[in-house]
Amino acid sequence: MEALTPHQRRVLEALQRLAAEGHAPSLDELAQALGLRSRGSLHKHIRALEAAGYVKPAQGRHRGIRLADDVLDSPVAEGTTGPGSWGSKTLPLLGRIAAGQPIEALARPEPVEVPPALRGHGECYVLEVKGDSMQNAGILDGDWVMIESRSHARNGEIVVALIDGEEATLKRIEQTPEQVLLHAANPAYPPLTLVPEQLQIQGVLVGLMRRYSA
Repeated sequence: MEALTPHQRRVLEALQRLAAEGHAPSLDELAQALGLRSRGSLHKHIRALEAAGYVKPAQGRHRGIRLADDVLDSPVAEGTTGPGSWGSKTLPLLGRIAAGQPIEALARPEPVEVPPALRGHGECYVLEVKGDSMQNAGILDGDWVMIESRSHARNGEIVVALIDGEEATLKRIEQTPEQVLLHAANPAYPPLTLVPEQLQIQGVLVGLMRRYSA
């Protein structure tokens, strides 16, 4: 499966669930199914899925959103749902994140048991950390981080940031009206300086788990 952002993947999985029920939803119906109030960002995700070949091009304002034929039979559709529909003890491991690279999405999300205390208040997912750019914040290569899916963050929070729509990274954010700084927690990595239009926040770190080798 082509690497998708967590938001795009959640939209795709919602469309697959609805398609399995024989329903091609309108944009409003899809927003309601995902619990979204705004259609603006959802429309952008649909366009991205169209460009990637997952969704058929729109044919009129009132036609439902339809998946490409080969996506209907994709293994991702078989029992794979968005973060909000996983069991009470598990969250989906969606992929791996490394500085300066797209999120390496798994072909099929894997359930990971996560204690309630390590979750956020909204929809959450898990990413595996690759690299050492956040090691001084106690986030090491191979750690699993719990991410609360949201598009905004307070200064000082550690976020999953999508840069120029292509590269994803896990960094501490500092925002002003004129610029955004993404700080690593390793002196070997200088801060990234961006204008706000370059950045899309995809989630905020709320928990971490580590597996120790014998």
